[in-house]
Amino acid sequence: MSAPIRIIAGPTGAGKSTLAMAIAEASGARIISADSRQIYRGFDIGTAKPTHADRALVHHEGIDVAEPTERWSAARWAKEAVRWLDDAARADVPALVVGGTGLWLRALVTPLAEEPPMDPARRADLQASLGQHDTPTLRKLVEQLDPERAHLGRTQLLRAAEIALLTGKRQSDLHRAQAASGAAARREARWLIVDPGPPLQDRLERRLDAMFADGWADEVRHLMRSVPEDAPAWNACGYREIRDGVRQGGDLSAARDAVRISTRQYAKRQRTWFRHQLNDEPAVLRLDPRAPDAVAQASRWFKEGAHA
Repeated sequence: MSAPIRIIAGPTGAGKSTLAMAIAEASGARIISADSRQIYRGFDIGTAKPTHADRALVHHEGIDVAEPTERWSAARWAKEAVRWLDDAARADVPALVVGGTGLWLRALVTPLAEEPPMDPARRADLQASLGQHDTPTLRKLVEQLDPERAHLGRTQLLRAAEIALLTGKRQSDLHRAQAASGAAARREARWLIVDPGPPLQDRLERRLDAMFADGWADEVRHLMRSVPEDAPAWNACGYREIRDGVRQGGDLSAARDAVRISTRQYAKRQRTWFRHQLNDEPAVLRLDPRAPDAVAQASRWFKEGAHA
């Protein structure tokens, strides 16, 4: 791929998908989802998957590609994303990577380091032990073991803790060493970071209302019949809280409040990641989706990326 990879990123609920759809409809581009939650079949409403109408209008990749019980690493997604990008290039169709899972996007641009082998039996025991902790407790543990990764999601926190405890090495140090050695072939990228700033909280509130109105709780009830409790897909923001609320029966107001808090915290972590990780990126445009010319700005960014 000679042209840089064009990536639209930013916190959840910021408006990335709306801008991506406008660009894709006008240009014929394919959209490659970089969302660690949208890969799972059946987990639809709470992950804000593109609608069937949108998917009929624009070719999407990375949606509904995994069973809820499968674990996808950043490296695995990046490998698939490269294949999807190559498929688009062979078809002479532009591609647009869209999502908020920062670690996956970083793995696409700078392939992750090979991690040291870990004894399977010890790892299984440790996973069982760590899995009993809630996410805030895991985060405090990783703040001690590998502080640079303490802002990430639950799956990444578990992985960072595993590596540190079983190998005595920090995952962040391993990645930094590979980057310094030049072992990873870095791919050029152009970034469009979509973020409305403080009004994001109101956007998240309205989206949460819409998700419940669309039947999110009913979707969770249906999933509970067939998806095991320890399936990775339940880590998607909000699903565990609603599952717990459904089990308790009655009013879901407490579950709704818990989802509101966890979603705000997730968006804050995403903002932190993009702010810290993209400081050294030369090609970054930050865009407020509320701007009157937001679509025009995004379209210019996309067209300029084809010739960069």
